[in-house]
Amino acid sequence: MEQLETEKIDKLDRQILSIISKNARTPFKDVAEACGVSRAAIHQRVQRLIETNVITGSGYFINPKVLGFNTCTYIGVKLERGSMYKEVVPELEKIPEVVEVHYTTGPYSMLIKLYARDNEHLMELVNAKLQEINGVTETETLISLRTSIKREIPI
Repeated sequence: MEQLETEKIDKLDRQILSIISKNARTPFKDVAEACGVSRAAIHQRVQRLIETNVITGSGYFINPKVLGFNTCTYIGVKLERGSMYKEVVPELEKIPEVVEVHYTTGPYSMLIKLYARDNEHLMELVNAKLQEINGVTETETLISLRTSIKREIPI
């Protein structure tokens, strides 16, 4: 995978990224019109941005609450040894409610984001799943009361 250097992202790339990061479903003809170039140019640019890992995904965001997952939670995890991260991650992948896992510095080895239906479901996930993973020595649970800002990095 080729890494694109920031100086290789020109003004047109930034303009395209700014538009599609707000709404990935914006038709290329609309992006082309806003940028003052052809639809083919937009298609080529977007394809290059995908191939160089500037754009790493696209799709729809699903509202977890609509599916009955009302509790968004961040869990700080301490491991027996930091190097156990590579054994713990595959175990976390088996838990569908876990949506993000970060290997971190600071007081925790890992930071996990997960969704639970309610507090009882959360307690089950923490006690019966997370804390049962070999190498996990301690967890600290932080429940998100509201998402105030959710956005992509500024372009």
